[in-house]
Amino acid sequence: MSKVADWFTPKIALARVAWLRTVLYLFVILDMHAFVRDTRLKGEHPGLYQPLFLARLFDLPKPSVANTTTLYVVLIVFCLIAASNRLPRLAGWVVAPAFTWWVLIGMSDGKVDHDHLALVVALWVLPTVAPNKHRKGSVYADQTTSEAAGWAIRCVQISVIATYFLSAVAKLRSAGWALTWPGSAILTWAIVRRPHPVGEWLLHHPWMLHVMQWVGIIGEFLSPLVLWLKGRWQLFGALFFIGFHVANTAILLIHFLPTVVCWLAFAPMERIIPWFQRRRGSGGDAGEPEDQAEDSRQTQQQPGA
Repeated sequence: MSKVADWFTPKIALARVAWLRTVLYLFVILDMHAFVRDTRLKGEHPGLYQPLFLARLFDLPKPSVANTTTLYVVLIVFCLIAASNRLPRLAGWVVAPAFTWWVLIGMSDGKVDHDHLALVVALWVLPTVAPNKHRKGSVYADQTTSEAAGWAIRCVQISVIATYFLSAVAKLRSAGWALTWPGSAILTWAIVRRPHPVGEWLLHHPWMLHVMQWVGIIGEFLSPLVLWLKGRWQLFGALFFIGFHVANTAILLIHFLPTVVCWLAFAPMERIIPWFQRRRGSGGDAGEPEDQAEDSRQTQQQPGA
């Protein structure tokens, strides 16, 4: 039982959480303007609003100009605060429900994009990690390990993988629990619906489309293995799925950026600052040897995530 608990709460450096906060909270601002950008428009036309399950469960009010504009301002202000790693818990607990509501309104037209699963989960778990009150130097270099940080990172990682695995399950369910999806003409239909030069070229090679469908669904079913891979093997797993999204973008102009950016939860970003410090030191700048030695000792003691 302790091994299970240890897997869910690995000790991970607080620096990784700091990096993830900055990237994800800034990405939320981009998301509001580039992807889920029609929330405020639905506030102007509430007659088209069809509340999703969570909105009905919590009896959230219908969108209006007043509440969607308030949501917009609150999200911009508190995302910037959280991205700076100042008051991360307070700002985070404001952003999490606010952005969830923003997404519920934006996706209330019958199309729920599953690429936002990991991002929404990340926003709910990041505020659970308390900052290091005794930290010296940059939060992005804080090598203090924490089980709370490990739990938050693991939740994001599981959500990323669940996006793929549950997608494969949905493909089986929609086909009556039969493995007919990879042998179908789904990619052909998608290319005809979203014509693009690369995709149109592939229409002349249907066998390639079938191979891509088989590779895709097998990869989705095997995606949970990435959670147990380590080092370079985990890197190869991440690159496979990122390559999967690059191919989708090239063929169909469909991106999964909200999911792709959450793959950073697998990246040892806590090593970035120590790496630059070592490079600077090897270049002739002695820097602060005592601080560098302490960072090196803490990094060596930290297990791989």
